[in-house]
Amino acid sequence: MPAKKKAAPAKAAKKPAKRPAAKKAPAPAEEPMQYHVHLRPSDIGRYVILPGDPGRVPKIAAYFDDAHEVAFNREYRTFTGTIDGIKVSCTSTGIGCPSTAIAVEELIKCGADTFIRVGTCGALQPEVDVGDLCITTGAVREEGTTRQYVPLSYPAVADLDVTLALRQAAQNLGFTAHTGIGHCKDAFFIEDKDIPIREDIEAKWNAWYKSNVISTSMESAALFVVSSIRRAHAGEVLATIGLTYKDAPITKVVGVDEAIRTAIEAIKILEQNRRGR
Repeated sequence: MPAKKKAAPAKAAKKPAKRPAAKKAPAPAEEPMQYHVHLRPSDIGRYVILPGDPGRVPKIAAYFDDAHEVAFNREYRTFTGTIDGIKVSCTSTGIGCPSTAIAVEELIKCGADTFIRVGTCGALQPEVDVGDLCITTGAVREEGTTRQYVPLSYPAVADLDVTLALRQAAQNLGFTAHTGIGHCKDAFFIEDKDIPIREDIEAKWNAWYKSNVISTSMESAALFVVSSIRRAHAGEVLATIGLTYKDAPITKVVGVDEAIRTAIEAIKILEQNRRGR
């Protein structure tokens, strides 16, 4: 008999073809940090309260829920938290228009679009008393920073919605508040009698008195002009701590808590109005 053929060895089962590995999504690029304020977009809310003094930032942030410090570089100190669930920040600007302009520019680049400056001022009208609030509608641009942005014929005006919210907030809280034009300067000590151009300065002070300018401070013009150019919204509420029209630029530091509370209440009003649109 013919020899039986050996059975051919069974072929090994083919391994299933490997699926191509899923491509990993590229890691998100790190948010750019602004050079001066040391902030990134995720660090802040759209609403930012702007005091000048870094030491005042924790005091304002005490009115926030879940407040925490996110940055402190140079004169720029920032806390972020919430007010009635609204993400809100507070950033100090330092003194004067140059540092204020830097803060506002970089905060806008981080996504902020609504600013309320909380500070102090000297009264230029006799009806404004120490401890009263001044809500600034526009600023006399007697400083140098904004002249490098736009001609002097361009007005420094506060945002209407923010201003009305501040006025309503002060009324709701029962605070005495004056609404009007403020004077903005670069040099604090121009009130001194031994300034070489004293005659010129006194002539200008007299012009502001006669023009019903209600207050004098050092940051409003930059805040208003930069915000207007960048299509942001800005307002200002100031505690009156001196009677500049009586040559007493600082008499008593009062009214700051009232100014802070007015700004907090104004943010609530603004958010309610915006949600209702």
